[in-house]
Amino acid sequence: MRLSKCIGRVGAGLAVLGVVYAVQRTEPQPFREYPGDEYRLGQIPRPPDYQQKAEWVFARLMYPAIPDAHFGHARWDWTQGRSSWTNDYPRADRHFSEAVRRLTRIQARSVEQPVNLDDKDDVYNYPWLYAVFVGEWNLTDSQAKVLREYLLRGGFLMCDDFWGTRDWAVFKESMERVFPNRPIVEIPDNDAIFHTVYDLDGRYQVPGEWAVRFHIPYRNDGYIAHWRGIYDDKGRVMVALTFNSDIGDSWEWADFPEYPEQYSALGIRIGVNYLVYAMTH
Repeated sequence: MRLSKCIGRVGAGLAVLGVVYAVQRTEPQPFREYPGDEYRLGQIPRPPDYQQKAEWVFARLMYPAIPDAHFGHARWDWTQGRSSWTNDYPRADRHFSEAVRRLTRIQARSVEQPVNLDDKDDVYNYPWLYAVFVGEWNLTDSQAKVLREYLLRGGFLMCDDFWGTRDWAVFKESMERVFPNRPIVEIPDNDAIFHTVYDLDGRYQVPGEWAVRFHIPYRNDGYIAHWRGIYDDKGRVMVALTFNSDIGDSWEWADFPEYPEQYSALGIRIGVNYLVYAMTH
């Protein structure tokens, strides 16, 4: 992947193991791979070192979709892929993992790990969890309970690529099962999450690759980018929301000449900051 020249190399010396072991409870599931909604199973080749163990793995949240999910996602068995949670998967995951290897001292695995909240305690092996298309997720009560426990124990969830009024309503319905009484707020510019590695006061909306083709930088009525979050009782961001932006596409298309460099530059910086924050707070 050709990362933009404007993304400087960073040596982030991290005290990460304490966070990892505070969350970890059981042996993680072995690497598993599913067909996505954009890529066939095996279409994105596995890197030669995909079985190499590492201190951090890109953990992607699997979840059931709402009945009227886009692109017929609800027709498929979400536990077998081709569902809403597979958007940009696995290309975005592997590109971002490569960026983490280049830009930090975190020992990152070269391949992602889909994480199912119904797999007992497996989620506790991952201090950082990514969920895409959360405007289509439909968590069960038991999944919401596991996710709540994971976050309160120190886990971190990044929710991405959901746009406008409808997606927000669907997102909130499931999130309110996770945290019925915790408010969702705008994260202030001076929060540490925007300053762990990069200073990101000047953020802007990050549209997907589709914006290049259709010349429309937003979806639905999601005109303005929001950087929202849910805090725990100690002031730690547990859930970070990139609402009205498509950070996953900025990773997925970072090596695509027609995708604007400025979006991948910010998207990768956002991801690195969120990851480092998750592993140090």
